[in-house]
Amino acid sequence: METIANFINGQRSTSSSKETLPVTNPATGQVIRQVTQSTDQEVLQAIEHAHKAFPAWAKTPPLRRARILFEFKALIEKNREELAELIVSEHGKVYSDALGELTRGLEVVEFACGIPHLLKGEYSNTVGTGVDSFSVMQPLGVVAGITPFNFPAMVPMWMFPVALACGNTFILKPPAPAPSASLRLAELLKEAGLPDGVFNVIHCGNEAASLLTRDERIQAVSFVGSSAVAQHIYATASAHGKRVQAFGAAKNHAIVMPDADLDATVQAIMGGAFGSAGERCMALPIVVAVGDDTADKLIAKLTPLVNALRIGPGNLRGKEENEMGPVISKAHQTKVLGYIDQGVAEGAKLVIDGRNHQVEGHPEGFYVGGTLFDNVTTDMKIYREEIFGPVLGIVREKDFESALNTVNGHEFGNGSAIFTTNGHYAREFVQNVEAGMVGVNIPVPVPVAFHSFGGWKRSVFGALNVHGPDGVRFYTRMKTVTTRWPTGQHTVAEFSMPTLG
Repeated sequence: METIANFINGQRSTSSSKETLPVTNPATGQVIRQVTQSTDQEVLQAIEHAHKAFPAWAKTPPLRRARILFEFKALIEKNREELAELIVSEHGKVYSDALGELTRGLEVVEFACGIPHLLKGEYSNTVGTGVDSFSVMQPLGVVAGITPFNFPAMVPMWMFPVALACGNTFILKPPAPAPSASLRLAELLKEAGLPDGVFNVIHCGNEAASLLTRDERIQAVSFVGSSAVAQHIYATASAHGKRVQAFGAAKNHAIVMPDADLDATVQAIMGGAFGSAGERCMALPIVVAVGDDTADKLIAKLTPLVNALRIGPGNLRGKEENEMGPVISKAHQTKVLGYIDQGVAEGAKLVIDGRNHQVEGHPEGFYVGGTLFDNVTTDMKIYREEIFGPVLGIVREKDFESALNTVNGHEFGNGSAIFTTNGHYAREFVQNVEAGMVGVNIPVPVPVAFHSFGGWKRSVFGALNVHGPDGVRFYTRMKTVTTRWPTGQHTVAEFSMPTLG
C-alpha cells in the first residue's frame, strides 16, 4: 500500500516512525493509502532545513520569487485534473467542487504573484530639514501552517503562496484524512524552481505538531480547524512569542426576508447548505425566516429539492455528476447522525430525515442524506454547535430586528447573509451584523483573494486575517527608517526628544 511521506528539503522523505494512519476513500469506505506519523525529531529536522534556507530566500529579489509562483500557477493549471482526483478520492467531495477548490486557491497564488507591488512600503521625502523617512516590509523567518481536511488544497494555498512571496520559508502540517494534495503541491513548487528547504510538508500527530507552536525558530503559525483547538494554538504559540492567526468554528446564518425572491433564494440555500456535504466553515446551516409564512413557503420549495439531491461518489463527471458526496469518515458520519437524533429529542420538527441514507453499490460509504429541520430554537444543540454536515435548520422570527438579534446572539461570527430585495434592510444588515464576512443575496460570502478572509467572535483568534492585505501584513514586519546625510558632523550632544522641523 502506498505510504504518503513527508517532503523535507526538496524531496520525499520516508519517516523512521512505524506509526501510520489509514487514508480512506469516504465514498466506498475502503482504505486506499496510509500516511506516516512523523517523530518529533523529523519535525525538528523540517524546521532546521527551513531555518537554514531562510537567509538566501529572504534575500532573493521579490520579482524572482514572484516568477517562481507564476511557474507554480502554470503547473497547477496543467495538473489540475490529477489534483482534483486526489481531493475527491480522500475527501469525497464531487469533482466539480474539487476543481472549484483549486480555482479559489489559485486565486491566492495569482495575488501573491504581485508581491513586488505589495512590498513597496511607504516613502516620505523631507520629513524634516535634510531628513527622509521610509518603511521596509521584511519577512519573518520560518512560518508554519496547520490545515483542515475539508479543503486539502485551498486552505494551504490561502497561506503559503503569500508567505513564500514575502520571503519566508514554510512548514505545512496537512490533515491526516486528506494528505496527498499537499505533497503534490510541494512537488510542483520544486518543479517551478523553489529552492530546497523553502517549503516543507510534515505529517504528524498533535503532540509532534505542537513543536510548531513552541520551537523558537518558528516565527508565525496559521491554523484552521475547531474553535477549541484554535484557542489552544493561539494561547500556546502566543505564549512562545509567535504571531498567530487561528480560525475556528462557525454557525453561519441567512436571514430570509418576506420580500426575497424565493425561487432564487431556495437555490442559493441548497448550494450553501448541502454543497460539499456541508463540510465548509462557510456552509449555510441556519436559515432565519422572517414573517408569518416565509418559513412555510421556503419549506414547500426546499422539500422536493432536498429529497431529490443526487448523493453518491464524487468521481463522476458531466451530466452524471452527483450533487453531494459522503462526509469525511465513519466517525464523522456517526457524529452528524447523532446531531440529527439530538435535534429530534430537543423538539425540532424533522421535515426530511437524512439518517439511514443508502447509496447503491456503496453500502460502506460514509453517506448522510440531506436533512431539514423546522422550528429550531436558539437553545437547541443543533443550533448552538457546528454540525459540519448536510443538516439545515430553520428558525422563525417575526421581524427583521428579531432576526438580526438572533444572528448576533450566536457565539460564532464567521459569515452571515441576507436575502432581500429591499435596499434598506440590506444596508442595515451589512452595517449591524456581527460577522466577519457578509453576503447580500450571496449564500457563501467567501471573499476573493485580494480581500482577506476571517470571522468575528469565537470564529477567529488573532488580529490579522488570511490572504489579501492582511496576509501580507501577517507574513511581514515593518521597519521604518529615518535618514539624514549631513555635510558635516554634529559636535553637540542632544538630550531632548528629537524633532525634525
